[in-house]
Amino acid sequence: MNAHLLASSAYSGAAVPTRTDRDAEYDAFARCTRALAAAQTGAGGYAALARALSDNRRLWNVLAADVSGDGNRLPKALRAGIFYLSEFTRHHSRRVLAGEADMAALIDINTTVMRGLRGQEREE
Repeated sequence: MNAHLLASSAYSGAAVPTRTDRDAEYDAFARCTRALAAAQTGAGGYAALARALSDNRRLWNVLAADVSGDGNRLPKALRAGIFYLSEFTRHHSRRVLAGEADMAALIDINTTVMRGLRGQEREE
């Protein structure tokens, strides 16, 4: 192996794109949304349902705490909207666990947020 090839292979990992905060947020929503969709089919039973709802609520709790902070630079209206969605998610998740509602609204909210994180318009 010549020195040029060796040097080139040593730095080949540097070509990996840098992940942004938006990418991390998107991935977190994608994981939660996939789990909600799987649990909605009944796969994994009640335990999978409870775990998917808990993980989704935890994600929304983190977002609510973030937008509540003084250092958050999002516009106030957007911060209020995110906080409201967090409260809705908490309340609706309880209803799903009690068998009084389904997860369609939670999946739709997450999917809409994911589209926003990717800069896509909502498809009608």
